[in-house]
Formats: sequence, structure tokens, C-alpha cells
Amino acid sequence: MAGEQEAPATDQVVKSRAGRDLPAAIAVGLGLAAAVVLTLLYWHWGFVLLVTAMLTLGTVELHDALKRIGMNSAIIPIVAGTVAVICGSYAAATMPQGALPWHSVLLGFLGATVLAALIWRMPAGAAGYVKDAAASLFTIGYIPLLGSFTGLILASPNGSAKMAVTLLIVMGTDTGGYAVGARLGKHPMAPQISPKKTWEGLAGSVGLAGAVAVPLTVWWLGSTWWVGLLLAVCIVAAGTCGDLIESLVKRDVGIKDMSSFLPGHGGAMDRLDSILVAGPVAWLIMFLLIPN
Repeated sequence: MAGEQEAPATDQVVKSRAGRDLPAAIAVGLGLAAAVVLTLLYWHWGFVLLVTAMLTLGTVELHDALKRIGMNSAIIPIVAGTVAVICGSYAAATMPQGALPWHSVLLGFLGATVLAALIWRMPAGAAGYVKDAAASLFTIGYIPLLGSFTGLILASPNGSAKMAVTLLIVMGTDTGGYAVGARLGKHPMAPQISPKKTWEGLAGSVGLAGAVAVPLTVWWLGSTWWVGLLLAVCIVAAGTCGDLIESLVKRDVGIKDMSSFLPGHGGAMDRLDSILVAGPVAWLIMFLLIPN
């Protein structure tokens, strides 16, 4: 009987320290990592479809979260628009140069999604229209617009390597921040938003992200060390802001995770928060400084 009583207590300690179901988190993490690696290596459209599925789920999670504070986004046109924006802009970007400009496709689908969302809400009347429209426009700008840059990175010259470097820098940001912050973190960076984030953790993020970015930018992307360092610093700043933005949303609506879709991780948005904001920053730097 004594042994039977001690085992649950041990499990509770492990889970409380990590804050998650560790076996489930590891299994899901490895599965997602394998899917990303295989699609980046062998089937780019598979990666785009994976991103599209995660972003679509993210719009549903955000829709459900905003409903808690009385904001009802036009989720059906937003889901359709997300698929169109991500897949359409990637398809246009991979066409022969001049065939169909990707920026025209991206703007066209974004504009159509906004218009559809505004019209979709009209039959419900004037009461709450501005609030619901704001929820729709926030969702469109936050998820499909920012998310489209992952496909644009992949569609650029040497896109698989660029996308892999971006993802690895984001992973380095998260890992370095957690490893250093959990052990040495004493000075909160944004106590009213995310009390566990510290300046020491941010330094760890910059250190590990730089250690990942500099050699990979030289070896895989054929650029110089300082471009890798610039990528690291900018992606750390953007990724941290992305994490804080989602924390603000969750605190405002009163939830811990966006959903429980990914066991041990939370929702899709809990995995996408950093890369959503880091993607446009990485794309811009690579577009300007690593064109080939």
C-alpha cells in the first residue's frame, strides 16, 4: 500500500515542475518535428498544408477565446480566407517570375477575407457590430497575414534551408530562455504580462539563438556571420514579443491555454505564438540580405 501511494505523488511532482504532461508533450513535440523535417526535405506543399492546418486551428481557438469577452468573429469566412491566403500566396510565389505576383495574390485574398468577414456579420444587426468586426480584423491580421510569411520564406530561393534556419532559431530562443531563466532568472521582464519571463532568460535566448544562427547562416545560407547574428537578435526580439502578445490575449480572456488540442502543449496558438511574429521579421531580413 505504501508503494501504491507514493507513485501518484511522484507523477504529480514531475508534472508540477514542468507544468505539462511530459510524456505527451515529448510525443507530440517529436511528431510535429518529424512532420516538419520530412515535409521540408521531401514535400514542400506538405509543409504548407501543415502550416495551414495549424493556422486554421489557431483562428478557431482565437474565435473561442474572444467569445469569452463578448467578441464574436466571423469564423467561417476567416477559416476559408486563411486557407486561401496561405496556400494562394505560396502557390503564386512558386510560379515563374512575373506569372502571378505573390504580393497581389496575398493582398487580394486578405482584402477578400476582410470584406467577407464584414459582410458576414451584417445580418445580425447593429448591436455589437463594431466589436465583432474588430474581433474579425484582429484575427485576420494576427493569424493569416503574419502566418503567410512562412510560406513566402519557403518559396524563396533555398527556401527549405531558410525555413529550417528560422525554425531552429526560434527553437533556440525558447530553449535558451527556458534553460537560463529557470535556473538564473531573478529580474522579471514583464511582470504584469508574463511573471516568469526574466531578463536573464532573454539573455539565454539571445545566446543560444546566436549560437544556432551564426554557423547555420554561414554553412546553410552562404551568408556572413553578422547576418546570422542580426537574424538571431531580431528573431529573439520578435519571438519574445509574439509570446507576450499571446499572453496578453490569454490574460484578458481569462484562460491558461488556447485549447487542449496538442496534449502537453496546449493549443495550436500556444505553439505558433513566437513563429507568427518572427516569420515576417526573418523573411524581411532574408529578402534584403540573403536573396539567393
